[in-house]
Amino acid sequence: MGGDSSVDTAERFTSITVLLLMVLGIIQVILGETSLNSVALTANGIDCIGDGFVSVVVWVGLKFVRRPADDKFHYGYYKFENIASILAAVVMFLLAGYICYRSYLQFIDPQEIEMPLLGILIALIAALIAWGIGFQKLSRGKKSNLKSLRLEAMNTIKDGTASFLTVVALIISAVGYPISDAIVGFIIAGIIISIGFAAIKESGYMLVDACDMECLNKAERLKKIVEGTGNIQGAHVVRLRRTGPVLQGEIEIHISGDLSLQEVNDIIHIIRGKVKEEYPDIDHLSIIPLCSPKK
Repeated sequence: MGGDSSVDTAERFTSITVLLLMVLGIIQVILGETSLNSVALTANGIDCIGDGFVSVVVWVGLKFVRRPADDKFHYGYYKFENIASILAAVVMFLLAGYICYRSYLQFIDPQEIEMPLLGILIALIAALIAWGIGFQKLSRGKKSNLKSLRLEAMNTIKDGTASFLTVVALIISAVGYPISDAIVGFIIAGIIISIGFAAIKESGYMLVDACDMECLNKAERLKKIVEGTGNIQGAHVVRLRRTGPVLQGEIEIHISGDLSLQEVNDIIHIIRGKVKEEYPDIDHLSIIPLCSPKK
């Protein structure tokens, strides 16, 4: 994979996110439930705290990703990252349910927001911080190819968007429309649910070794790379599967029975070099030579 440095960086960003989101979340919940009486601010605070928990879950998953393959897990611990993503999504669903409940109460009985300017300032600070961290982690996640880090990045960006929507809700509430507080609460819950469903779908596919369109395109390209190598008569049965941040697979090649064992090994070495050069995220590729009858 992209080396331990990518995972180290991911862990550092995750720990920073946990601290900031938890602090911001607690502040918003306290203000939303006491001084401001704002459901949107409370919902956003709960969302921040939940995101902090999601970051903890992802951090645990990253710890497992670093473990090398052993006698029990022959293909490594990569799929623990997918399990971490699913657990994070479940937490997101639970938070969304609670936010929907609180928003419903505000919707049927709107309460006037007190000291909206203070809430606007806190929510705006939370939005700017979350967006800054989120987009930086998204960039890191794309480079390291860690799905859980990308999920966490999207979750943090979502949190920034929710904080900005809270700012909008407080502004509208301040001019006499307190029902906007509840509406934004529903919107925040909807954003959380949509990201959770996307995370479960993607991670579920990986856990059952499904090959998506990107995987299929790579498999077809691998076949062409192999067939373009000298002394190869054909390539068949290209299988790929994603395990966490890397791909693993196998391919059968047809070669002449006149080739020596050393020549076959040289061909396999050349193929692996070409594949690694074009697709560095392919961590392991089993090449099975099938010899045609000697002439």
